[in-house]
Amino acid sequence: MPDGMKTLPAEKSTESPSINNTRLRRFLVLATIKLLKHILPSHGALIFIADKLCIKFGPLRNLPEASTMRFISQHTSIPVPKVYCAFTRKGWTYIVTERIDGEMLGLHWGERSDDSKTKILQQLKKMVAEMRNIPPPRGQTQGICNVDGGPIWDSRLPGTSMCHEPFESVHDFHKHLRGGFDADPNHYDEVSKLIALQDRAWPPPVFTHGDLSSLNILVCGDKITCIIDWETAGWYPSYWEYTAASQVSPMNYFWREEIEKFLDPMPEELEMEAIRQKYFGDF
Repeated sequence: MPDGMKTLPAEKSTESPSINNTRLRRFLVLATIKLLKHILPSHGALIFIADKLCIKFGPLRNLPEASTMRFISQHTSIPVPKVYCAFTRKGWTYIVTERIDGEMLGLHWGERSDDSKTKILQQLKKMVAEMRNIPPPRGQTQGICNVDGGPIWDSRLPGTSMCHEPFESVHDFHKHLRGGFDADPNHYDEVSKLIALQDRAWPPPVFTHGDLSSLNILVCGDKITCIIDWETAGWYPSYWEYTAASQVSPMNYFWREEIEKFLDPMPEELEMEAIRQKYFGDF
């Protein structure tokens, strides 16, 4: 190297790493799926092995989910499954975790007493506060990205792909959500309102689960035993947890009445998202 020249620091990779990705583990996981997927209890692309293990696999699974569960376990007291192995092969992702005892919160919510509901929602509120207080990695204080600094994954966002490239700022993310449109006097009034709301000053992103449905919360009695399905998680605008949770599925509609008991209501942001979906829809 010529005198006086300096080496540039290597760019940090944003590709999510495999976990315990040895040849033996890959073989055991793939063989187990092939042998048992028609025998053992399963739910979609999940296979439960006795009461100890769960294998999540498929072409739409994303590897950052494994990184996220490890990250949450290291930085909070939120109960998440322990990750034993995670890798990709031929376009499919495989994640092996422990199986946590508990049933989906939504299964018998209507049968719970008010006291039971209050206890669970208070736990959930504390968990959300823990997530929001995680300091972002150095250099990612303003960006919208997954836990490894890479693309976010959400089937509800507009576009031809479920993966959306990391964004340097909330402003860049908002512009992506509205298809790149800028302010223009010829826009519909609602679109102009949307752009004005999105282009105002926003606080830094906070860590967000992105799908706090009652179907993703496991409980035993009045205790939350696990939060699952972290594929949509990452650094998002501060309102995203609230507006995403408000988009309930028909089988989870009752949950809308409970959201403001563990998340601060943000009516203006909810209206902003409703306008965005109307003109730049998610589906």
